[in-house]
Amino acid sequence: MVDRAMKGLGMATQDFLNGKLLIAMPNMTDPRFTKSIVLLCSHDEDHAMGVVVNKPLRSVELGELLDQLAIDPRPGVAGEPVYYGGPVRTERGLVVHSLDYCLPTTMRITTDLGLTGSQVILSDIASLSSSRAGPAQSRLVVGHAGWGPAQLESELAANAWAHCDAASDLIFLRDGDDAWRAAMETLGVTEAMFSSAWSETRRDDGHLN
Repeated sequence: MVDRAMKGLGMATQDFLNGKLLIAMPNMTDPRFTKSIVLLCSHDEDHAMGVVVNKPLRSVELGELLDQLAIDPRPGVAGEPVYYGGPVRTERGLVVHSLDYCLPTTMRITTDLGLTGSQVILSDIASLSSSRAGPAQSRLVVGHAGWGPAQLESELAANAWAHCDAASDLIFLRDGDDAWRAAMETLGVTEAMFSSAWSETRRDDGHLN
């Protein structure tokens, strides 16, 4: 039932969503976040900060960044994708990763996930000469997403975002569109259930007008 599916949506919630995944709804009007999944790293009454995890950059590969940092890559890693993390500070790289790896500078987001902005983690992930193993799962993003006071809450109330628990199998899925569809399915809904005209949920076989 549609009403049951709507329980997963983040409409008008006042709860802080640290460590949750934001899922862009089909009525998302900001093209920078169309079909995006955002790992929300911090959220309080003054701000929210997160990173998009399912938008590979077509024009950048890991090898290019390693060259800039003078890191000699291990075989097979140079062609790994780099992901768009959001429109804020796009010159800065951040790594979302499993917490089998942790540095003093790592931000613990959940019991299983961390965020690290140090060059050290890139070296441990990709360097031919590193003696320390990198995390079992990782995703390099550039930039992040940010919201001011009450901004995210307003977007949630407008049904621009839904939210669900942060699951590693969604965050580290290679195909970005597949990850977005899978995230939608965790809520028990599909894109076809949403009316772009009214930004509300409908049955799969319902009419738009």
